[in-house]
Amino acid sequence: GKWHMGVNCKSRRDHCHHPLNHGFDYFYGMPFTLLNECQGTDDPELAKSLQDTYWLYTQMIILAVLTLLIGKLANLFSVKWKIIICLAICGLLYFISWFSSYGFTKYWNCILMRNHDITEQPMNLEKTTSNMLKEAVSFIERNKHRPFLLFVSLLHVHTPLITTEKFQGRSRHGLYGDNIEEMDWMVGKWLLDVVDKEGLKNTTFIYFASDHGGSLEAHRGNAQLGGWNGIYKGGKGMGGWEGGIRVPGIVRWPGVLPAGTVINELTSLMDIFPTVVHLAGGTVPQDRVIDGRTLLPLLLGTVQHSGHEFMFHYCGVFLHAVRWHQKDSGSVWKAHYATPVFQPEASGACFGRGICPCFGDGVTHHDPPLLFDLSQDPSEANPLSADTEPLFDTVMKRIGVAVEEHRKTLTPVPQQLSPYNNIWKPWLQPCCGMFPFCWCDEENNKA
Repeated sequence: GKWHMGVNCKSRRDHCHHPLNHGFDYFYGMPFTLLNECQGTDDPELAKSLQDTYWLYTQMIILAVLTLLIGKLANLFSVKWKIIICLAICGLLYFISWFSSYGFTKYWNCILMRNHDITEQPMNLEKTTSNMLKEAVSFIERNKHRPFLLFVSLLHVHTPLITTEKFQGRSRHGLYGDNIEEMDWMVGKWLLDVVDKEGLKNTTFIYFASDHGGSLEAHRGNAQLGGWNGIYKGGKGMGGWEGGIRVPGIVRWPGVLPAGTVINELTSLMDIFPTVVHLAGGTVPQDRVIDGRTLLPLLLGTVQHSGHEFMFHYCGVFLHAVRWHQKDSGSVWKAHYATPVFQPEASGACFGRGICPCFGDGVTHHDPPLLFDLSQDPSEANPLSADTEPLFDTVMKRIGVAVEEHRKTLTPVPQQLSPYNNIWKPWLQPCCGMFPFCWCDEENNKA
């Protein structure tokens, strides 16, 4: 399914970010994210989030190049030609990144891969999910006689909400609801059915979850495309608000776990790693801090509370909020150090930007932090203060100590979200033809 971690570092074929270089034995899916441009719709997502940034950088660099050029030719100041040429090349790259997001994205970034080979560029989105599910079923059938780990990341419930004709109009909740219903059918009729048919039901641990809350900014006309977050504030792309990070999880293991159990404890998707290691009879690495906790004791009922006393909620590399599950009282406190600036102000989303930023003028820093008691105020509607909450200072001091202890465990790493890492680089572009003429359809040729 969707990998969304990129492919290359230094050359078109190094595949340093590829799943096969990060522990997986087999991969079939798309290495990037799913964009509206892949379908050719009229409302490109990149125009909202990246085009303005690319164009701003392009204008700034062009202005700098012209200033240096005029200054050098007029002998106003001395500057090396090498600097002017390097700046001009950077400006050209930003210009191409801006220009490419108007059309070339479909042919360059909407690709399907099997292991290290591109099989479709651009993808046929209407067939992609069924192709992925066929691969998943085939994988289960090939590995049914031995332990296996299958990770399926569906393209459904992500814009542009590709839905087959059979499911269009099925839901009362528009295209998003249709997409949900089709995903539900696909998971049940494809994946769960093959597990049951192969006699693996009682020996297979299945975990179904979303990776974030609904995208509030995703609209087509007056129709919302990104889901609904209920009573929770905020949505996708917001590292702190509950609507962006609180999602349900469903676990299925009939041979071991009792049916119908509801657990109201907060866990993390980072818990999947230690849980899988636990199930496989292994031990997690001891030479580093592992943020996840195995879910097995909680699911089996041998413990009543999550192993997470504190949870640290990031937006990119920036710590936006901290949650404290106070075990002796049962209270769940959350402190917000930074929150996105909503556009319009009372909208609860960043409609002006298309997605809320993590830093800069798009966020508000709070000192003291905004504090909420989630056990009493899950909607995060009423921030507490020293005047309204007697425990305010005690809670903020304890959370502050936890943040300091947490930061001591962090090791600096290269910034993957820097502007340089996000501009388009032609020498890294995956291509199944002679660049820039990237086009292939091995899926249909094989059929």
